Amino acid sequence: MEAEDGSFPADSSDNLSQRGSVASSATLSRAQDVLVYLFGDSAVHLTVEGLGSITVHELGRSVRDALHIPESVQDAFAFWLCSPLLELQLKARHQPYKLCRQWQDLLYRFTEASEEDSSQDEPCLQYRRNVFYPKSKELQMEDEGVLRLLYEEARSNILTGRYPCDPEHWMGLGALSIAIDEGTSLDSQQFTAAVREKKLSSFLPAHVLMGSGGLLSTLRGKASRHAELEQNLLEEYRKVMASAGSAPEPTQLLHQYLSTCHALPYYGCAFFSGEIDKPAQGILHRGRRKAVNIGICLEGVYVMDVKEKHVLLGLRFSELSWDHSYPEEEGDPHILWLEFDGEEDGTPVNKLLKIYSKEAELMSGFIEFCVELKSASEGGAAAETDGEVSLSQQPTGPDGSSKNGRGGRRGRLQRQASVVCSRVHTLNTISYVDNGKEIKRLKPKRAASFFARQASTPAYSAVQVTESLEQG
Repeated sequence: MEAEDGSFPADSSDNLSQRGSVASSATLSRAQDVLVYLFGDSAVHLTVEGLGSITVHELGRSVRDALHIPESVQDAFAFWLCSPLLELQLKARHQPYKLCRQWQDLLYRFTEASEEDSSQDEPCLQYRRNVFYPKSKELQMEDEGVLRLLYEEARSNILTGRYPCDPEHWMGLGALSIAIDEGTSLDSQQFTAAVREKKLSSFLPAHVLMGSGGLLSTLRGKASRHAELEQNLLEEYRKVMASAGSAPEPTQLLHQYLSTCHALPYYGCAFFSGEIDKPAQGILHRGRRKAVNIGICLEGVYVMDVKEKHVLLGLRFSELSWDHSYPEEEGDPHILWLEFDGEEDGTPVNKLLKIYSKEAELMSGFIEFCVELKSASEGGAAAETDGEVSLSQQPTGPDGSSKNGRGGRRGRLQRQASVVCSRVHTLNTISYVDNGKEIKRLKPKRAASFFARQASTPAYSAVQVTESLEQG
């Protein structure tokens, strides 16, 4: 992800090999080929001069011309250097070639990859959504080419499980994908032929197709499960046909797809890799860690279970404080700390979540930048925006009404069936804090936050230990 100050390590050696999608040459001043990859298995082929010194800003003009992207929406996209190990959004002043040469240094600084994995990793230069672009502006776009670029990226994130969503969402989005790719006039036979030609994996998330219950049961039930998914997909497709009318414009369907994705609070996030502690289990209370994805956008922070494909914690910036810590000794982890409101047996407390990641520094800087950017861009509208409760934070009573109005404490997050809702009860958090130390019990008093880093007008107050502290 883009560092808040853009401070990447210096190019430590002129002997580092050129990497990624930038073609190598002994003389960088000559015209050379560059591949800029897009979502949807396509790429833009450019021939550029002065490859060694060309900036993202200069390269952007060539890509926009090739893709016929209007100047009015140029800020919707950005250049990224991406590999399975690390993703970085580049700034206008960055020089992609030089960063490719520094890739192993970046992997050493921000990942836990082994020396062997780092040496074999190669980044590609990718043109994709700018994480700082407000999603509200997307639905104002009418250019089909631009909408398709956004659609392909959103679909990829749905299919890979990066955007967790519920069955009604992924089934509806799968039907929309078929309508966008194949049209809205397919009969049942044509629909089945189209789906089987491209395979269900082109329309539904991979983890949905795998099912659950172990390998043996998966193999036994694969055929019947796929047949059921095909039938459900056909029913959803018919609903799309009915709602879209005869011969809908492609932009109508693309808007519908993106609008559905916008309901997911982590749409448009930058994603980072990390681990959190599992709750201690067994007689010896041995704790392990689970892999998580951390999504950060202009709205907040979302911690997602990599394996289970659901949200563990979702917080707006006004609901948290944060900081990061460097290793004190060799072998200690980098940690991103998230502090937020919680309850223990009905008593309001602070909760601290530790996220282990060498990207902690990047995440902390990115959160800080998003808070500043959001504050500057929204101005007087901030109060109205903060009044909206995202899908992942809206606690409801038995009657479906929210018990939490703005100005009061956020209600306790309940266990939800939806993958979008937080699962605070599954987290191994530090619930009581005294100058950063875990204690057993306290009589809480609402006061200032443990961390200094927070939004300027947080919607919560942190617990502070008083002289009447009880320890048991």
